[in-house]
Amino acid sequence: MTPAQRIQPLRSVSDTALLVAYHRAMETRRPDALFHDEFAVRLSEGRGEEIARKLPYGRRMAWSTIVRTVVFDEMVLRLMPRGVEAVINLAAGLDARPYRLPLPPSLRWIEVDLPDMIREKNEALAAETPRCRVERIPLDLSQSRQRRDLFARLGTESANALILTEGLLVYLAPQVVGELAEDLRAVGSFRHWVIDLATPMIRKRVNRWWGRKLKRANTKYQFAPEEGTKFFEPHGWHEAEFHELFEHSIRLNRPMSGIWMFKLMSRLMPRRTARMREQWRAGVVLLER
Repeated sequence: MTPAQRIQPLRSVSDTALLVAYHRAMETRRPDALFHDEFAVRLSEGRGEEIARKLPYGRRMAWSTIVRTVVFDEMVLRLMPRGVEAVINLAAGLDARPYRLPLPPSLRWIEVDLPDMIREKNEALAAETPRCRVERIPLDLSQSRQRRDLFARLGTESANALILTEGLLVYLAPQVVGELAEDLRAVGSFRHWVIDLATPMIRKRVNRWWGRKLKRANTKYQFAPEEGTKFFEPHGWHEAEFHELFEHSIRLNRPMSGIWMFKLMSRLMPRRTARMREQWRAGVVLLER
């Protein structure tokens, strides 16, 4: 490892998976943990903690990852009774849901990610037993032809599939997100798609904090459409549910730091606070065909 690599908190976009895993490890260690992800604890040891420490607000942003994780968990489990036969997790990173969620053994869980990430995960979890059938496919999702070929194949192998893209879309250009949406829409058995969505204000703030570090890692935080979920309508998807992270953070007792100030502003300047809240309206979205 070169001195530059030791100093650089992010070496590639894959390192963001380590940050997410470390946030999940933080929650797992709590006595009142909302979920227990011992795999995240193990997989993020060392490097994940280093990234969180070196990135501005790397630990303080954990609340949003934790709340997002719980909402994704809840949505996956709630969609199972709708006849979902397969879950296709794109850019799965270090997600361990098929090992920790009470999923039906007959469910097929398919993870797609970069070859290095798949190899690392296979090695780390080789001795573990998942709750359902797990398959991992090494693929660079930016390769459009290979991506479409994979979707077409998976589409013939299930009558009702759920697509997950947690923490992926924000690192893609809007044009690429549109192409991905259309590729997914082209497969008739891909019926549900769960995403996370940010706003332009959040994109601006994250790039102020992390922009240069992301650029050195050859990536950027870029997808946060002004029109929100309406972005997906011309590409064949519509919003079925929107779960605002702020609301769920209150429900789950994992609020952002400084929540007291926001509550005070809500009492003193309700209209202004409502406008601010709309500008920062991040959430987990269920899209349907």
